[in-house]
Amino acid sequence: MGLTTALFTGLSGLRTNSQAIAVTGDNIANLNTTGYKASRVTFETQISDILISPASGPSAQLGGTNVAQIGLGTSIGSITRNFNDGALAPTGVATDLAIEGNGFFVVNVNGLQRFTRAGSFQLDRDFNLVNPDGGLVQGYGIDSAFNVVTGVLTDLKIPIGVLTLAEATNTVTIGGNLNTDGPAAVNSSFIQSDAIFSDPGATIPATAADVLTTLFDAGGAPMFALGDVVTFTGATKGGATLPTKTFEVGPVNTTASDDNGDLLQDFIDFMDDVMGIDNSVSGGIVVNAAGQIEITGNSGTVNDIDLDQGNIVVNQATAPVAPFFFTDQQAADGESVRTTFVAFDSLGSPLQIDLSFVLDTKTNTGTTWRYYAQTDDDTDLDRVVGTGLIDFDTDGAFLTVDIPAFNVDRNNTGAMSPQSIGMVFDSPLGALSSLADSLSQAQALSQDGSPIGTLQDFTVSGDGRVVGVFSNSLLQDLGQIVLAKFANPVGLIEEGASLFNVTANSGIPGIVAPGTSGAGRIVGGALELSNADLSNEFINLINYSTGFTASSRILTTSDRLIQELLSTIR
Repeated sequence: MGLTTALFTGLSGLRTNSQAIAVTGDNIANLNTTGYKASRVTFETQISDILISPASGPSAQLGGTNVAQIGLGTSIGSITRNFNDGALAPTGVATDLAIEGNGFFVVNVNGLQRFTRAGSFQLDRDFNLVNPDGGLVQGYGIDSAFNVVTGVLTDLKIPIGVLTLAEATNTVTIGGNLNTDGPAAVNSSFIQSDAIFSDPGATIPATAADVLTTLFDAGGAPMFALGDVVTFTGATKGGATLPTKTFEVGPVNTTASDDNGDLLQDFIDFMDDVMGIDNSVSGGIVVNAAGQIEITGNSGTVNDIDLDQGNIVVNQATAPVAPFFFTDQQAADGESVRTTFVAFDSLGSPLQIDLSFVLDTKTNTGTTWRYYAQTDDDTDLDRVVGTGLIDFDTDGAFLTVDIPAFNVDRNNTGAMSPQSIGMVFDSPLGALSSLADSLSQAQALSQDGSPIGTLQDFTVSGDGRVVGVFSNSLLQDLGQIVLAKFANPVGLIEEGASLFNVTANSGIPGIVAPGTSGAGRIVGGALELSNADLSNEFINLINYSTGFTASSRILTTSDRLIQELLSTIR
């Protein structure tokens, strides 16, 4: 019985130590495997029912005796993975990801959910984020406004070089100083034309309701014919040249002109729109009792209109004629300043906005300035898009603005219309003030719109958000990587390719955003190294090999004893 027991113990030692050597060999072999988690072996004794003598308690005559028992050797108690973090190695590759803390990446492999710590990902031809074997990395997607949609897992896509994006301007920040020492505005531009008549004899003054083809100058010559194209060009406003526009005489626009009409009133409305006269404040264009066109602009030197004879021409391309003769009767005055900035519509098209400020009033409580917003990129012919009053206190600090936004029409462009652009005058970046100075200065410090841009790069933040970097400098979320947490991660089973699957003892995965519910954070551009300790593995290898050798000695010794026993019998 003793020799048999010795053979069993030797064999169990050989078996368990060889298994332990295999585990250690696996750890050493995966020393450079990304995200590898080392395993360790624990042994336990195998106790048989063979008793040499049982235990006995003390008596009056004898002391107690301990149990005498022979064991049957050893067995593997457990092979347990060490899920402590491995060291992080920066790679600079955007698709390389590491987890610092608890959790596993979620990967879809042929429709099955698997889990891994190895974050050596890459993009496939369809811009899916995948592991080296093509498993699709899972996460939260985004809606049409680039907001992360939590709760539903999807394949993460990062369409580098393909995804394009533009952003409409919603807010512009204005800074600078408006010179309160300047004079408040009093006068506006006032321009008169020569008299126009509705009869060849030049005896009946024209009215706004007259048909253009029935108008005559003072000499009795017809001023317009059906189909004439009138070009408004070269006129200035506050020193800035107004855009060139065309008007066709007649009820139908056959020349793709900017406007058309039959009546003198139609042409007056055309001029009013092109000059950008804000009729809601003051000014406008009328025909007086003498048949003269009177143009009254807005106050402020930036609104001073300069209109010469050659600025309105009929049939400029063939036989140019100047039908009107204008005389400047009064110039606009008042401290004022203009700034121009570029905004963007929802399709990324640039909009050039002129923003003017005119000193309106000065009182004992502060100053009030009026802003005028105008643009030639409004799809209506009228350049006026907004106006309002801005109040400053006696220290020159901004108080309020009564209308803090203006609207730009983008009808029939495919873009959002109207587009509202808000103005901020008290930003920490540089507030607009009204202090005594020799010169008014204003400028757009920033605006939140952008032209069309293409996705050029991306980064992954600690909370797993995949942030796209576009060529127009926009940053937008493209999705969010998720992590799976387990009540007992040691209970997971490895299936190869650094992938784990759930078991009855691991618990079900809890899908969470990185950095929440005890999950670790994501480190982009880095990989988690194996946590196997080579020096410790060499020590284990020596211990296990020594145990294996010693167990083999048990077998050889038992074999010699058996041979001796057999020789004695013979």
